[in-house]
Amino acid sequence: MGRYGNLDYPKLTKRGFLLGLTMLLVGAAGEAFLPALVGPLPPWEDTLLLDLEMLGLVIAFFSPIVFGFALPLTE
Repeated sequence: MGRYGNLDYPKLTKRGFLLGLTMLLVGAAGEAFLPALVGPLPPWEDTLLLDLEMLGLVIAFFSPIVFGFALPLTE
C-alpha cells in the first residue's frame, strides 16, 4: 500500500479536470444566458457565477498537476 492509500490517480485526474471544466461552463453559461432569460441578476448571483468560473479554472488547471504528476511522484 502506498503512502496515500489506494488512490486511483488517473481516475482522480480525469474527474477533477471534468469537475473544473463543468464548473467553468456552468458559470459562463449562467453569466451569458440568465440575464436574457430572467432579466438583470442581483449582484450576489453575478458574484456567485463569477466565483464558479474562477474556481473551475483553478480546479481544472491544478487537478492534473496534483493528481497526475505530484502525488504519484511522492509515493
